[in-house]
Amino acid sequence: MQTEMDKRYDHKACEKAAQDKWASEKTYQPTAGKPLYSIDTPPPTVSGSLHIGHIFSYTQTDILARFQRLSGKNVFYPFGFDDNGLATERFVEKKLKIKGQDLPRSEFIAKCLQESTLAAQEFKSLWRAMGLSANLEHTYSTISPTSRQISQESFITLYEKGYAYRRNEPTLYCAACRTSVAQAELDDQEQPSKFNDITFKTTTGQEVIIGTTRPELLSSCVALFFNPNDNRYTHLKGHFAIVPIFENQVPILADNSVSIEKGTGLVMCCTFGDKHDIEWYKKFNLPYKQSIGYNGKWLEHTGPLANLNFKDARKTILELLNSANLLKSQRDIHHNVNVHERCKNEIEYLAIPQWYIKILDFKQELIAQANQVKWYPEFMKSRCIDWIENLSWDWGISRQRFYGIPFPVWHCRDCSYVILANKSQLPIDPQETAYTGTCPQCHGHNIAPETDVMDTWNTSSITPLICFELFSNQSPFNNEQAVQKFIPMNMRAQAHDIIRTWAFDTITKIWMHYNTIPWQEIVISGHVLSNANEKLSKSKGNSKTSPEMLLEQFPADAIRYWTACANLGYDAAFSEDQIKVGCKVITKLWNAFKFIQIQKQTHTTPDIQPHSLGIVNEWVLTQISECFNRYESYLAKHEFGHALTCVEKFFWNDFCDNYLELIKNLLFNPDQYSKQELDATMWTLNQVGLRILQLYAPYLPHVTENIADHVYSLNRSLHVTNYRDLQTNLSFDASSELMKKIITITAEVRKLKTEQQLSLKVELVNLTIACETVNSDAIKPHEQIIKGITQAKNIQYTNELQSNLLNKNLEEYSAIVKI
Repeated sequence: MQTEMDKRYDHKACEKAAQDKWASEKTYQPTAGKPLYSIDTPPPTVSGSLHIGHIFSYTQTDILARFQRLSGKNVFYPFGFDDNGLATERFVEKKLKIKGQDLPRSEFIAKCLQESTLAAQEFKSLWRAMGLSANLEHTYSTISPTSRQISQESFITLYEKGYAYRRNEPTLYCAACRTSVAQAELDDQEQPSKFNDITFKTTTGQEVIIGTTRPELLSSCVALFFNPNDNRYTHLKGHFAIVPIFENQVPILADNSVSIEKGTGLVMCCTFGDKHDIEWYKKFNLPYKQSIGYNGKWLEHTGPLANLNFKDARKTILELLNSANLLKSQRDIHHNVNVHERCKNEIEYLAIPQWYIKILDFKQELIAQANQVKWYPEFMKSRCIDWIENLSWDWGISRQRFYGIPFPVWHCRDCSYVILANKSQLPIDPQETAYTGTCPQCHGHNIAPETDVMDTWNTSSITPLICFELFSNQSPFNNEQAVQKFIPMNMRAQAHDIIRTWAFDTITKIWMHYNTIPWQEIVISGHVLSNANEKLSKSKGNSKTSPEMLLEQFPADAIRYWTACANLGYDAAFSEDQIKVGCKVITKLWNAFKFIQIQKQTHTTPDIQPHSLGIVNEWVLTQISECFNRYESYLAKHEFGHALTCVEKFFWNDFCDNYLELIKNLLFNPDQYSKQELDATMWTLNQVGLRILQLYAPYLPHVTENIADHVYSLNRSLHVTNYRDLQTNLSFDASSELMKKIITITAEVRKLKTEQQLSLKVELVNLTIACETVNSDAIKPHEQIIKGITQAKNIQYTNELQSNLLNKNLEEYSAIVKI
């Protein structure tokens, strides 16, 4: 039922009305009978409040989802919450001022579940306020029983296929977070340091100098290395050196990987300081001497370094070396070190029994999969390819944490046999469910549960399978034929910083399970940058404007407008000015359609297209048809910003500045025109107005829904209409060409009046149009249109004069325009 539009747009009242309508009518639930369009959306980490960067990326995805729905698709737009893993643990520890290690594991997990549920509800409220068209009543959680079951069954399946394995292997370890981490979780950070030249002695009494940035690892030194082509040291091959301070003997070995030019050309191998140490450890079968404990402190057997952290251990060993006159020299340097992306602490390398997914053996296959996916923007694909090509570790999926999905595994302590849970038992926590049988291999009873949990990316990487279960209410492992109809999904939307994690990991997992790609297309958004030109981040606390604060100040649609003005894949600075532009667009829409509503109340609007439309109406219908063709082409390529530009140009220039001005005289003075002309104009005004609303709908859902309810009788939400029903492709080439000339005339008159600081309503005694005869013959039948907008009493033609505004006296003006 149509109601009177308010004089001004009250965004809070109108947003609530639209959101209540969508909820009551279940507007965004998937509907059968249409082609499926499925979207794999990034489940936000439930670790506190959201910032404007989240609004930026999720709104862009919503624009694309709304476009597909209006295109007649059955849009499956699920939403999830990533609420397992280290981020949630840290959030809960900080909020409740507790430490997980100080509580019983089950008690800490219960607190994590409680807090993550509360945070997820807050997230949902914000998404509703922003007008996201996801079905927020039907969401998933990465820690839910269903997700745990799918994740555990995925692990068992990949273990049985030979893709997953366990090995006591040197691994990346964060002592601050007390867990192993994956290569994808590392950042490079430039830090100041010192390069230290330290004296070793061989067992024959010769002094040699090694250079190192990590003297605190002397307690783990297991060998010295030189390049076999370095004549300074070839005589030492096969000899032994004595490690200073610790006095143990280590072999002196040759390897081509040692740089002759760097440092002294003689280096120590410690277990472990870097990847080279690990390579030498494996290649030469060296012993493992662990100095660093899981808490980041040096172990008891390290003597003077025991119980020190790495900074204090470094300071102490340098003092000892200096006192013994073994520290020959130092020089300041800056170098890149690996840090954990979450806590920014330096990474260590420890040998720990870990679970891995094989990826190094399948680089080419995974590159081939990445190449099959369509990337938007395309250059983002190179980030994924480069990442794969430069991988040097298999994917470590073990974490030594409390809150996560347990590996469904027990171990035989006698023969090291891995005992997998029966799939019918899933989900299961081996630490809470004892294994009741004997070891299948040695028949022993000495069975221990696996204590590690899965990395959160190990679950997030199977979101297509979680989405399948949500969509079909079936396990993805019980009906492979149905899964293969669902996967690949149509689109993955995500930011560029998780290409190496979420995108790559998902490509890996789905290929290993189904030998296919996870989605047909991947759409990469940028980040919102702070004033310091860095990514907005909850952990950095550099977002000073919260979404809640913005929603108090501005309409949600204005904030959405800002997100749509960014270029796909590129970072953007937060812009309150752009949000204010969005406010102006909303106001302009409201005012334009208030005018349309008044005209519909004043004049009868035909239901059927009149036989003759007239030149002005044919022109505007041609313009909006061309606009829609460009708009649809851009959005099909996910270029929402370019599509919005098309709509903006039509709405502001063609519709408001020209069309409405051209028809006002007819609408205000209908007695000067025929009923056929009035009917044609009212039908066109009604149709073009509704088409404009539909084009703006993905971007500005609240204001367009409210206008549609006030002005049009749709009997359903604007957001479930179909472009094919409204965006009829009408083309009137001759009328369009002629209207360009008429618009040029009216624009010239406006310009002349404005230059003379005259009102546009000032009458002209005469309007002289300078043009060729062929143009004047075409224009003459439409002089009433020109008179109506220029306020000209008489029109005459010439082919020689220049544009000018002539003042005959203080009250009468004549204009001369040239086309």
